[in-house]
Amino acid sequence: MDPNLPAGTPFFSPLRAFLRRAVFFGGVVFANLLATAWLADLFWTLGFHRGHLFLLAIFAILNLLLVLGSFHAFAGAWEMAFGRRRSARITSLVDGAAGALAKRYAVVMPVYNEDSARFCARIEAIHRSLEGTGHLDSFDFFLLSDTRDPDLWILEEVAWTNLCRRLDGFGRIYYRRRKINSNRKAGNIGDFVRTWGGSYEAMVVLDADSLMDGADIVKMTRTMEASPRLGILQTPPRLIRGTSVFTRLQQFAMRIYGPLFIRGLNFWQLGGGSYWGHNALIRLKPFSEFCELPDLPGREPFGGKILSHDFVEAALMVKEGWEVWLAWDIPGTYEEAPPTLIDHLKRDRRWCQGNLQHLWLIFARKLPATVRTHLFMGIMAYLGSPLWFLFLAAGTWIAWDREVSGLSALPFDGLTSHWLGINAMEQSLILAGCVFVMLFLPKLLGVAGVLLSSNRRREFGGGGAVLVGAALETLMSILLAPCVMLSHTFMVAGIVAGRSVGWNTQNRETDGTAWGDASRFHAMHTLIGIAWAFVAWRVGPVFLAWMSPILLGLVLSIPISTLSSRARLGHALARRRVLATPEEIDPPEVIRLADESLSAADPALDASETNRYGVIAAIIDPYVNGVHVSLLHNSGQEEEPLELAETCLTEGPAYLDRGQIITLLFHPASMLHMHRSVWLREVGSIHPVWAKALESYRRKL
Repeated sequence: MDPNLPAGTPFFSPLRAFLRRAVFFGGVVFANLLATAWLADLFWTLGFHRGHLFLLAIFAILNLLLVLGSFHAFAGAWEMAFGRRRSARITSLVDGAAGALAKRYAVVMPVYNEDSARFCARIEAIHRSLEGTGHLDSFDFFLLSDTRDPDLWILEEVAWTNLCRRLDGFGRIYYRRRKINSNRKAGNIGDFVRTWGGSYEAMVVLDADSLMDGADIVKMTRTMEASPRLGILQTPPRLIRGTSVFTRLQQFAMRIYGPLFIRGLNFWQLGGGSYWGHNALIRLKPFSEFCELPDLPGREPFGGKILSHDFVEAALMVKEGWEVWLAWDIPGTYEEAPPTLIDHLKRDRRWCQGNLQHLWLIFARKLPATVRTHLFMGIMAYLGSPLWFLFLAAGTWIAWDREVSGLSALPFDGLTSHWLGINAMEQSLILAGCVFVMLFLPKLLGVAGVLLSSNRRREFGGGGAVLVGAALETLMSILLAPCVMLSHTFMVAGIVAGRSVGWNTQNRETDGTAWGDASRFHAMHTLIGIAWAFVAWRVGPVFLAWMSPILLGLVLSIPISTLSSRARLGHALARRRVLATPEEIDPPEVIRLADESLSAADPALDASETNRYGVIAAIIDPYVNGVHVSLLHNSGQEEEPLELAETCLTEGPAYLDRGQIITLLFHPASMLHMHRSVWLREVGSIHPVWAKALESYRRKL
């Protein structure tokens, strides 16, 4: 046995895994070849055009993606038909298990310019949920801050302190703010692993919007203890707390159709799965040894630091013989989604660059086939859009060329028409019908799975609500798809042109997209849609009707984006239980705990008061100043920024730039000096902002 491989035998037989994958991908390839050959024969029957070869090549790729996605749903339906016992489920190792956990674990939440009250509420809910299982002593919690906004940094410290005071969490709940924010989230997690990772068997990695049930976390840790080869256990998070129409559409679609695709994904990936960056349990020793991310050749956007680190970390883990499993049967795992289409597309811009970087890695040596498949799927999630755009554009050009040339096509006798006795129109309708089946049958299977179960119907608000919600979701997905296609095309073009993405905070709450913002963001979508509609009209009414779903989505992108962002419309749908999810109708306990949490707020320790907010509170308020200084580490190697501190006192913090403020905040002696000076000096000798802060205490008294 190779001493570098993990101990134990694989959970799933390698032979059975090979047979599953051969059947799955063999079916995908066969269906795609059949459809591509059918289209080639149709082109021959209609009279081959010089653009048909280009169109056929793109169709082969796009149809492969369509068939691959649909086969996931079909495999998922097959798995569901045979029930849990016949499915590949690694958590079956600990069914009925009890007793104390043998190892210690960390719950890790990286944060970056987030609402501290909200992420502390989630930590509190997970803490209380774990406490209810009786296994809290096996877990420590880490808030790992990369926040660059100085005011939010102070609010985080105050919220963490109040949280620990309320939960008696000092020594169990830790807060760390990095001084150098290198390599984004991957660097933040890497810093934790290098500094504290040796004390724990594994870590539960969360995002700032993540929420997980304590009993399910314990089940995950038991599974890792029972499976010595298990490196990463990923859960499929459910979307919650959506208020706008857009987020409610996402939540509903994920809960209705998601289980099919998740089960289908697990059908073939088995122990060669992927990591999605959060809501997962990671064994720390192999992660530390094998998952250090290399810098890619060249500069960003294609080179430099790897943005989509999660796929690569899972790939490195599988490459070294560790198993990465998808725990599809873990239900208590949640996250939130961007509230508007524009916010969704801005997040996609970062993901697009990260996934396209994987072009460097997909052909790397010694990577297992499942890893290459995951990387390919991630890449094509964004390259598929420009290919679809090119397919539609090429089809429009061929139709226009034939219309303006005035030449009729020279039809030929194709194989299909010869052997099956059907004409070109019937052949076209059969191909279109197959494409529509691949597109919409997964949705029908998902809806049928809910309607056929009385318990699931009640969870979604009844059969009528499910049907209305599915119809609305289908209509909106048709209208939104062209806008997403064009946006992804612009993203890919921008990345190819060398424009890199920044590190921006994700917007998790909003009152909706303003009409002006939507007009600016979607102006190009609308103009392209109008111009395209004119060309389609000149080609002919049949072609215009055929293209109408695409063109409507582009022409109406501004009102669709704006109206779908409105929370009041989302609330109106919620009152009628349209697009409702089980978590909305009957919230699980951990969600209720997070909603009711107030631990981060305490009037005795507060940095959010008017006139003493954030940095000002850290300087003037005795308690906030004490908390902040106690969290700093003075190495004694840096020159004391006393001149900068005096400038802050006399000119006010607004006079300094962010870097200068952060320099002061990292220096304990300067913070103590400014605190004493504000309270002891004459009011006329310091900036009026400090006088207003002092006056706020007097008014309160």
